[in-house]
This record gives sequence, structure tokens and C-alpha cells, in this order.
Amino acid sequence: MNKHLKELIELSKKDKAIDSYTPQLEAANKKVAKVEKKIKAAQAELDSLNASIAENDARVQTFEEQLTLLNDQLASNVKKSKQITTEKEMKALSLEEDIAKEKMTFANEEIERLQEMNETTKALVEEASEKLETLTAEAQAVNEVVSVERAEIEQSKGELFVEREQLSRNIEQKVLAFYEKIRIWAGNTAVVPVKKQACYGCYMKLNDKTYSDVIKADEICNCPHCGRILYIESVTEEA
Repeated sequence: MNKHLKELIELSKKDKAIDSYTPQLEAANKKVAKVEKKIKAAQAELDSLNASIAENDARVQTFEEQLTLLNDQLASNVKKSKQITTEKEMKALSLEEDIAKEKMTFANEEIERLQEMNETTKALVEEASEKLETLTAEAQAVNEVVSVERAEIEQSKGELFVEREQLSRNIEQKVLAFYEKIRIWAGNTAVVPVKKQACYGCYMKLNDKTYSDVIKADEICNCPHCGRILYIESVTEEA
């Protein structure tokens, strides 16, 4: 087999091995992203519950302030009643008191309703807080595991990078540039085997002359259809 072809086959295998770690890193990152998404949702739920309690508390305060004003109004009406001289004024004052009392009844009922809602919501806040704590602990455990996985992957990739660098130094510059040019668009299929007289990059059948040249392996052969570098796998490799 041509020396340069042999070197490119080996280099291609290194590149494939390096890139094979990408899905593993993506899978590790997905584990972290998944639990972080759960934490984000749990935190949003907790924030929403707390906001609901705060809103109800603000409404309760508004009704309490309204009750204070209504009480002051009723107290003022008692003083006014002593100064009334006509039946018309008495009816108007009585109507005013009835309206004030209705408003007070409504305000008290709303305060009671809002406070009951908050009691229920506070129980939900407690549950949501416990859920968030559990997810946070889960996230910490996942991060620890993923950190170890990442470290192992990066170490293995680093070792392969060193081996690739050593290998590429020994390859003639023109040959290496030729390989890298194809790899820009073909990725890890820049160098592919020929099986059943077909390029295993584009899966197109080779003509007899090209196939014969690939078998001889005296020179670097390219697929006439896609331009990838071709080679014939040894019996051992195929097995």
C-alpha cells in the first residue's frame, strides 16, 4: 500500500476516534441541562406561589385600610346624627350608613377568603420548596458524575490529539493539506473503504479502472463521484 495512503487512513481513524467523544459530551451536557430545566420549572412555580401570597396580602391590607376608613365614617355619622333636623337628612344618613356597612361586610368576607387562600398556598409553597431542595441535591449529584465523565473524556481526547499531532508531523505537507481540504466538507468520511466495488462515502459504484487502482493502492485514489479518498480494507479489518 502507498505510504501516504496508509498514513491518511491512520490519521482518519484518529480523527474519527476524537470526534466520537462529541456525542458522549453532548449526552453528559444533556443530563445536566435536564435537571437544570426541572430546577428552573420548580423555581418558577415557587416564585409564582410566593407572588400570589404577596398579592393577596396586599389586597388584604387594602381592605383593612378600607375598613378603617369605613369605621371612621360610621363614627362621624354618629356625630352627624345628633345635628340632623330634617327627615330627609336622616334618610340620607341612614342610606350612607347602610352602604358603609355593606362595604364593611364585603371587605371582611374578602379578607377571610384571601387569608384562607394564602393558608392553602403556603402549604403548596412548602411542598414546592421541598421539591426544589430535592432537585438541587439531584443536580449536585449529577454535576459531580458528569464532571468525572467530562474529565475522563477530555483526557482521552487529549491523548488522541497528541497521537494525531505526532502522526500529522510525519505526513508530507501537500498530502496533509489535500486530506484536510477534503475533510472540510466530508468530515470523518474523508477517507472511506471500498466495499462491493462501491465508495462507502457516496455509495456510488466505481468503474473497473478506478476499482483496480484502489486495489493496487500504488497511489492515492479519489472517488470519481464524490472526491473522497478510497482504500480497500484488509481481511483482518473487515473481520
